[in-house]
Amino acid sequence: MRAKITYFLTAAVLVVYFVLVGSRGLMLIGQGTWLTVTFGVAVLILPVIGIWFLWMNTRFVTRANQLAAELEAEGGLPVDELERDGYGRILRDSADEVFARRKAETEDAPGDWRTWFRLAVAYHDARDTPRARKAMQRAIALHRAHA
Repeated sequence: MRAKITYFLTAAVLVVYFVLVGSRGLMLIGQGTWLTVTFGVAVLILPVIGIWFLWMNTRFVTRANQLAAELEAEGGLPVDELERDGYGRILRDSADEVFARRKAETEDAPGDWRTWFRLAVAYHDARDTPRARKAMQRAIALHRAHA
């Protein structure tokens, strides 16, 4: 729940920032000189990119959470079997062991979104965020194709 609150608070702050930057861009365009119009258009590009990025991330998180809820209803969420150190951090050897099992499971059933979801969790536990994101995107795509 704390992560959701943080995400929505950050998103709200970003939206306010985009509105402020957009208004400055419009003010520059309103000046009417070639220099201020050029700067105004350049300034307006930033909020457009930011809004697109925020939308894509929100959509990704929403879809991943939907998959997690569906997998939980089926009883297929991965069990936390990772060993941790005294500070609660996941031990690398433990994460590698679980990752190897999840990778083999995914190789055995490459068309199953559930295995890709569990692989994404294993990548995340192994602190490989880019691959975790790609695996989750694959799980989302497979789920949408089978829905």
